[in-house]
Amino acid sequence: MPDPGPANEHLSKARLRLWLKLLKSVNGIEAEIRRNLREQHGTTLPRFDVMSALARFPDGLKMSDLSTYLKVSNGNVTGIVDKLTEEGLAVRVAVPGDRRAQQARLTQKGRDTFADLASHHENWINDLLDGWLPEDIDALSARLDTVLNRQNQEEAVNG
Repeated sequence: MPDPGPANEHLSKARLRLWLKLLKSVNGIEAEIRRNLREQHGTTLPRFDVMSALARFPDGLKMSDLSTYLKVSNGNVTGIVDKLTEEGLAVRVAVPGDRRAQQARLTQKGRDTFADLASHHENWINDLLDGWLPEDIDALSARLDTVLNRQNQEEAVNG
């Protein structure tokens, strides 16, 4: 346990303020992205996230792996993939050797649709973070990598 002296208490409060600023910033950016997806493309962020995951795995993902990758329930993923499939943006195929499992992948139409969404998404993020210097981006990214690495280590230990 760290020394509860004034210097550590000040650092603790500064970390708390940093966390609150990060949270407020992320929530604001996410709200803007959700609004843009809804108003400009008639879609949702969860749907964008599923398409993004499937775009990263062109051979497809088992539904259970997709939900694990996105850290959401199987039910959430299933509903979104069902809608994508109905619209011709994704397909489901049986997993060889596992009669109960299905794999989802984007169709060509789905890949094209996602490419358009991803381009707009990148532009929105670029606009929202306009004014950041490259060295500031690199420094903050490196600091956040420290947090993410710790989280990944804890997840590996706690399974």
